[in-house]
Amino acid sequence: MSAFDIDAASAVVIIDMQYDFIAGGALAVNGGDAIVGGINDCVKTFSKKDATIVFTQDWHPRGHVSFASSHPKKKPYDEISGVPGAGPVLWPDHCMAGTHGARLHRKLKVDLAHLIMRKGYHQEIDSYSAFMENDKKTSTGLAGFLKEHGISKVFLCGLAFDYCVYYSALDGVAAGFKTWVFEDLTRAVDSPAGRAASARKDLQAKGCKLVAYKR
Repeated sequence: MSAFDIDAASAVVIIDMQYDFIAGGALAVNGGDAIVGGINDCVKTFSKKDATIVFTQDWHPRGHVSFASSHPKKKPYDEISGVPGAGPVLWPDHCMAGTHGARLHRKLKVDLAHLIMRKGYHQEIDSYSAFMENDKKTSTGLAGFLKEHGISKVFLCGLAFDYCVYYSALDGVAAGFKTWVFEDLTRAVDSPAGRAASARKDLQAKGCKLVAYKR
């Protein structure tokens, strides 16, 4: 277990804690609603340490490239390749801009956020990562925002561990940030089976530290 310190050079990035990703949502992640309280505690701790707080929000147009419904003869969770900006799997329609499913959970301490960043709003490009969209060319602007605010350490939590948290962590490392994932404040889709274990191993190999927020 790696030790960590939270200070003014730290940022916590809370990934996609939206209604479509929790119980009852179009793309519910098992146990997703169980981490809301822990994330709020984390947000308050970072606020007290004068750290930067960022929430991300999936914000898709109707007919988005990531939706299985946009691809003839495809079903949610089917694998897909050869479609720039999409994959490795297709999803149910989710987090469509302006809908209830796209809203951040009402109990989250969003009043303490310095930035609420929307991603995935380009019709033909999905955006798992908080830093780079899936074409690996289009930046969300988050890295620049954090660097302009003197951030050198990034801590990640939210949904889902093996997709949006995973890719955000990889891109955080690639952007030059010291990067941690709070494992107890995230949950995985784990589809295809074994993806969560593979993501965990890859993160460690790439230099991301996997820790528990509650020590």
